[in-house]
Amino acid sequence: MPQGPQQTIINLTAVIVAVTDGRPRVLIVDQDGEGLPNGPFDPAKHDSLESGLRQWVEAQTGLDLYYVEQLYTFGNRNRDPIEIMGGPRVVSVAYMALTHEDDVDTKNAEWHDWYGFLPWEDWRQGRPSLIDEQIRPALDDWALQPESEARQNQRQDRINVTFGPKAATHMDAVLSLERYELLYEAELVTESLRDRQTTHAVTSDMGTHLVSDHRRILASALGRLRGKIAYRPVVFELLPGEFTLLQLQRVVEALSGAQLHKQNFRRLVTGADLVEPIGRTVRIGKGRPAELFRFRREVLGETLTVGLTRPIMRDVDH
Repeated sequence: MPQGPQQTIINLTAVIVAVTDGRPRVLIVDQDGEGLPNGPFDPAKHDSLESGLRQWVEAQTGLDLYYVEQLYTFGNRNRDPIEIMGGPRVVSVAYMALTHEDDVDTKNAEWHDWYGFLPWEDWRQGRPSLIDEQIRPALDDWALQPESEARQNQRQDRINVTFGPKAATHMDAVLSLERYELLYEAELVTESLRDRQTTHAVTSDMGTHLVSDHRRILASALGRLRGKIAYRPVVFELLPGEFTLLQLQRVVEALSGAQLHKQNFRRLVTGADLVEPIGRTVRIGKGRPAELFRFRREVLGETLTVGLTRPIMRDVDH
């Protein structure tokens, strides 16, 4: 019996994360538009989904990944323009990889700042003005659109949960995917207008858009990383083998989008017995030499929960 046209494509997508000089970075490739490294799963060539992902990443970026974990499977209808235009359904199996910002061997791959795609997620300098000047007024208008008061209240509750009440001084960092989904549903990001083929303008301040729903995948990865900070030592995968406590703090701040109190953070790290001094110092800038530490990998066998704190983004002015 002859086979019909392929109805589903399994796509393998990689969120490759690094933190460089206190900046969270992701690797972007340009293949008919900027997006995350990705490629179709080929059962004849790939022994597993992860091995297929690694092959695509190496081919597109030259990187040989170390720490990789499966993130999520994205399979909603019409999540990719290929399907919207009448093509097959695209199901993406997304992975997250933690690494260092090494040079890439291909001209179409380049490191970018993560918050350039999700600018409302960066509270390190305080509550972003973008929220009060553009996002919140547009969401409040969107909440009033339904005729039903119950539906209006549901929308307003959703806004308050994800972005906090009006003029809130803090926001739950882990809800990054929920915030992106809300902005998408309210048609405040370019991808929503593209997918729904509507034409009203979106301000460029809402971040750089990506192909397919790769910004949704980025938001999902950010929430996963922020959540894992509290119970797994993932941040150490982004650090060199020897580091200062300030370097560790900058990595945690970069991922959580929050500014941390220096002394409280140091007490938390040393109290959790996550690091140990190696007996040497290093001079960074013009300050006094800073003590070097290493991650105590033995702690992984000593306790089931090994983390720092659940990140909360707070306004630095409060």
